[in-house]
Amino acid sequence: MRLATKVLLALSLVNLAIQPAIAAECSAKSGVQTVPLLELYTSEGCSSCPPADKWLSGQKNDPSKFTPLAFHVDYWDYIGWKDRFSKAEYSDRQRKTAAFGGAGFVYTPQFVMNGRDFKGWDNSRLSQSVEVSQKLASRANLSLNVVTETNGDITLKSTAQTVKPSDAKNSDVFVAIYENKLVSQVKAGENSGSTLKHDYVVREFFGAYQLSNQNDFSKNFTLKPEWKGRDGGAVIFVQNSQTGEILQSLALPFCKI
Repeated sequence: MRLATKVLLALSLVNLAIQPAIAAECSAKSGVQTVPLLELYTSEGCSSCPPADKWLSGQKNDPSKFTPLAFHVDYWDYIGWKDRFSKAEYSDRQRKTAAFGGAGFVYTPQFVMNGRDFKGWDNSRLSQSVEVSQKLASRANLSLNVVTETNGDITLKSTAQTVKPSDAKNSDVFVAIYENKLVSQVKAGENSGSTLKHDYVVREFFGAYQLSNQNDFSKNFTLKPEWKGRDGGAVIFVQNSQTGEILQSLALPFCKI
């Protein structure tokens, strides 16, 4: 009995020693159908934006149907409230998107579906747009892999490859890190006194990475340990640099440990 007890104790100690070294891992790959990218351009300084934020948050997102992202622009920060999620690069992206569609101005809130202005947003129109996209064969193969390392860092591995080599010439790859369940107590500006809630908020945005000289893309990103406790995930998408068309998108929520 004493020997057996010692063996069990030794095995328990070995198990305890191994457990901290185990990393959490999750991954996703795109399918044969196109998953559309739905972008929202919004601002906490815009009085008409909260309904759009709420509508996006209310979508029970199925990653196989569409990929939502909320970009907070900075051009309303001057009117009294600085949106802590806003970045100039997101405003620049919206202006470039407007140029693709021939528009000479930008506005908020604006939804963009697969690179095109998506006016009159509602659940019915969203469903119709998703159905149309799902009838289109995917033009890019995407993958995301997230590993939570033993030191707490998160390694995000991303890959992209166009189905047709000819599509690589004008294709750009983007990777976004988004966060959900964000809350702001607005104390100035048009939404002063309001409590605003946000989901799918882009916190980090990487790209454009060009595919012009090769048919595939692979890059790793290191995220700090604090992301392990956040409600968020990663998105990768491929966009035509000449037309703004989205060839394919893929989302992966961060795994929980």
